[in-house]
Amino acid sequence: MADVDQGSAFASESSPALDSLNNDTVSNGTDSTNATVAKFVSTPEGTALAYGSLVFMALLPIFFGALRSVSCAKNKNSSDMPETITSRDAARFPIIASCTLFGLYLFFKIFSQEYINLLLSMYFFVLGILALSHTISPFMNKVFPATFPNKQFQLLFTQGSGENKEEIVNYEFDTKDLVCLCFSSVVGVWYVLKKHWIANNLFGLAFALNGVELLHLNNVSTGCILLGGLFVYDVFWVFGTNVMVTVAKSFEAPIKLVFPQDLLERGLGASNFAMLGLGDIVIPGIFIALLLRFDVSLKKNTRTYFYTSFFAYVFGLGLTIFVMHTFKHAQPALLYLVPACIGFPVLVALIKGELTEMFRYEETSPLPEEDSKDETETEKKEK
Repeated sequence: MADVDQGSAFASESSPALDSLNNDTVSNGTDSTNATVAKFVSTPEGTALAYGSLVFMALLPIFFGALRSVSCAKNKNSSDMPETITSRDAARFPIIASCTLFGLYLFFKIFSQEYINLLLSMYFFVLGILALSHTISPFMNKVFPATFPNKQFQLLFTQGSGENKEEIVNYEFDTKDLVCLCFSSVVGVWYVLKKHWIANNLFGLAFALNGVELLHLNNVSTGCILLGGLFVYDVFWVFGTNVMVTVAKSFEAPIKLVFPQDLLERGLGASNFAMLGLGDIVIPGIFIALLLRFDVSLKKNTRTYFYTSFFAYVFGLGLTIFVMHTFKHAQPALLYLVPACIGFPVLVALIKGELTEMFRYEETSPLPEEDSKDETETEKKEK
């Protein structure tokens, strides 16, 4: 078993999603645990199609998630405000991830795998529906005709009465959002009942895009701390122990993208998968998104650092596949992605003389419009 994918759900809160890219069989489909059972041997065409599709799917949430993160950072009246990761959060992240991974390992050792995965399926069913609905909502808004009867709704929960009334939930949505939610629910039911790889990928792409869009690093130094810590984390748990492999073999959840290597021979019912963990998309992705926002802050109408880091990600992922395919051994993708995604942009900044400016760039949460007006009026009065 060469697959070592482990990840966890990420919503509005920081949570570990750290995985590595690998094939789920050794030596092109040969089962090393049972040499007497003949396994499907992947053709070169099937393997190339699987790996190429994984790379393409990995690039989608990074590219579109980064673009949406710019709009998200500028949005002043949205309930989907980004969660900012500070240097302190980044330093603790690998420790939290390690504890989570080892905790799951103990759970699978002590309790029944069937019941744990049943609970996880229900959890990811709800989370996946919300993530997919949020992902497709902007696209669906462009699809609906202008004559579509779009009604506004509000879900409001309050506590107390009179002056002591306090809002618990205040969520506004419309008919288009309900359509997105219905579509996402169908995908969710499909995933729970069939565990089909296409449904898995729809949820996985939604999780990854939401992560890149809504998780924001506050500066480049924090990004380097986060990626550096998870670099050590990934290498240790892949090469140092069997914990990640054990969890990956037991964990049934859409925390990875998969693509069958036997698709050409067996169609949609194929079962010999190559896999890419969501952590290898989201972790470099939030750093790439930060560099895009840095490009925007420069106001030079160029996206030099975004495209540089994007190319670096493609290079690092391609190198991971090459090394894994050459040595027939599981590879921690962050081992190659982290040096590429940090090294390439830093080198470009050094050449352009913008290295100091890059590391001084700091993101702050935008003030609401009313607060901004009040602050301006106060300043005028003081003057």
